[in-house]
Amino acid sequence: MMAGLRSLVLDLDGTLIDSVPAVAAAVNVVLAENGRETLAVDAVKAMVGRGALATIEEALDATGGRIDGEAEDLMDRYLEAYLDDPAASTLVYPNVVEILSAMQTDGIRLGICTNKPGATTRPVLQALGLEPLFSAVITADDTAFPKPDGRHIMETLDAMGCDADGAAYVGDSETDMAAANDAEIPAVFVTYGYCGV
Repeated sequence: MMAGLRSLVLDLDGTLIDSVPAVAAAVNVVLAENGRETLAVDAVKAMVGRGALATIEEALDATGGRIDGEAEDLMDRYLEAYLDDPAASTLVYPNVVEILSAMQTDGIRLGICTNKPGATTRPVLQALGLEPLFSAVITADDTAFPKPDGRHIMETLDAMGCDADGAAYVGDSETDMAAANDAEIPAVFVTYGYCGV
């Protein structure tokens, strides 16, 4: 464990859970209902990390392009499809629960900072039994400054009752590392997630 660590902010998708199959299934519902070809899970994997709206925009671009406002119009249907079974095909990465539980026992406060919508984040955490591990969860809907803006991380720390002193961030993408750099806190990069580089 990092010396002096008192609080840890974590990304969700690609860091704690593998949700790409569930995201891909919901994206493909939207595409199919709108007469478009569906996408392979690996193709959708390359589109996640900047939030659901950006994923839908990229999926539309990959299947024929989009007109202004089209992705926004499809968000409700995407969320509805995702919430049909929020933990379907979603896996918690190995050892995540054990490691976070040990940190919590050691008095380290834990929080989630995610660009995932709140409407899908909280049901997934509940369904997977992860919610009790975290003192705060700040989603894309809870901030005016989503990652890569470092204020998203700082707002999460504030909601946890913590500050940047003794804090670190864990994530799996360029967006996560840029946010931690912007927040000027140490970062841990996990290599098994959804990074594009």
